[in-house]
Amino acid sequence: MEMDLKRLEAAVEAILFTMGESVEAQALAQAIGQDAAVTKQIVKNLMERYKGDACGLQIIELDGAYQMCTKKQCFEYLINIAAQPKKAALTDVMLETLSIIAYKQPVTKAEIEKIRGVKCGPTVNKLVEYELVKEAGRLDAPGRPILFGTTEEFLRAFGLQTLDELPALNPAQMEDFKAEAEEEAQLKLALHPDGN
Repeated sequence: MEMDLKRLEAAVEAILFTMGESVEAQALAQAIGQDAAVTKQIVKNLMERYKGDACGLQIIELDGAYQMCTKKQCFEYLINIAAQPKKAALTDVMLETLSIIAYKQPVTKAEIEKIRGVKCGPTVNKLVEYELVKEAGRLDAPGRPILFGTTEEFLRAFGLQTLDELPALNPAQMEDFKAEAEEEAQLKLALHPDGN
């Protein structure tokens, strides 16, 4: 019986933590397959466990619902972490550039620009800053341009264990992309024959 109670407490704790907002007592009881009285006792046990300074969490009751939240005394620490700048979301341009690097690596900026049809220096620099891309050596050619490849952070961010797990490219789609890029480059040349 003691083991079942501990398992149910763990289940309630997991539900309240995962939901992040208040959960109706009835919904909580239904989720763990218990009646309202047993569920209420389980929540009270958890509330008691969270008392004291050794825990930064608490469960509060809100009009027949329960919510897990942080204690007031932890507020200053939460503000410190919340004030830190967040990594910006990847733009379409960044994702496109990252895709080229992922599939063609190791690759130079010049090769990326040839595929994209536009300059990509700032975009590649941002991807390096976000630790999704890294320098992967230098090309043995005049000027020894930097080669770029993806990082372990890239694998983590996209839920991959290895680069072999990247989705296979559709050859017909690749031809469409190349034709599109060439059209775009020709249009730019026609509009700006001096290259500016």
